Amino acid sequence: MTLLTFRFAPSPNGELHLGHAYSALLNQQLAANVGARLLLRIEDIDTTRCTPEFETGIYRDLEWLGLRWEEPVRRQSEHFDEYRAALDRLIAEELVYPAFMSRGDIRAFISERERRGRDWPRDPDGVPIYPAIDKTLSLKEREARMAEGTPFAWRLDVAAALSRLDHDLSWTEFGDTTLSAANRVEARPQDWGDIILARRDIPTSYHLSVVMDDALQGVTHIVRGMDLFHATSVQRLLQNVLGLPQPGYFHHKLILGPDGRKLSKSLKDTGLAALRTGGTSPEEIRQMIGL
Repeated sequence: MTLLTFRFAPSPNGELHLGHAYSALLNQQLAANVGARLLLRIEDIDTTRCTPEFETGIYRDLEWLGLRWEEPVRRQSEHFDEYRAALDRLIAEELVYPAFMSRGDIRAFISERERRGRDWPRDPDGVPIYPAIDKTLSLKEREARMAEGTPFAWRLDVAAALSRLDHDLSWTEFGDTTLSAANRVEARPQDWGDIILARRDIPTSYHLSVVMDDALQGVTHIVRGMDLFHATSVQRLLQNVLGLPQPGYFHHKLILGPDGRKLSKSLKDTGLAALRTGGTSPEEIRQMIGL
């Protein structure tokens, strides 16, 4: 019998806020309801923005809220070799390619097309899709540019990956917090274009590391915010091409600020540290987020 496993996976690039509290406590509640494990994972592949101070703050805030998790905690920065192995496999299977266009190159390319009256497609987050003209380069030219030290990122060739499928791509989405009723949701990774899977100096990305981590840790239920609903399409494609198991998903509501926008670490919205030092209790936090 498969051991049911949930996880909460924050990034130590800022202080936790009420939205993180809701997700963490909801994971704990749902895991307890079905007798499942609850894991904590620190997603710290962004070595420039993630700091030990923020990581310490995560532990402090979660312990104060009453969250309990299994040890040891997985820290992504300690597992670059595992992500690199997965990337090497995708390179060998010609499912990724080196993309040399800088952000400035991309903006200039798209601006020129839009000046000519062409509406450039955008991904579900509203970001222009990568032009992907690098895919027309010969192997010899790619290797020459890489040997010269030209900066590049590894991008997933979504069309090539989709061509490997012999079935429809979808995922199981639970309808509510009872995790009883579920629907099949069609995955549309093509809506994102050729996303970055790794950079030259860091052999992974959010999408690659998260699917590897979930598989390696045996995660069966992914409970996270609705802001990641569409990203699940890309992750399902990666799970398929890498032969990884498919977890079930529940994308929960977002806790919004007074002005109706999503809470942000960078703006220090309703930070847990500030609420705690201001005298708010964990019980009051639960009331504020509707748990």
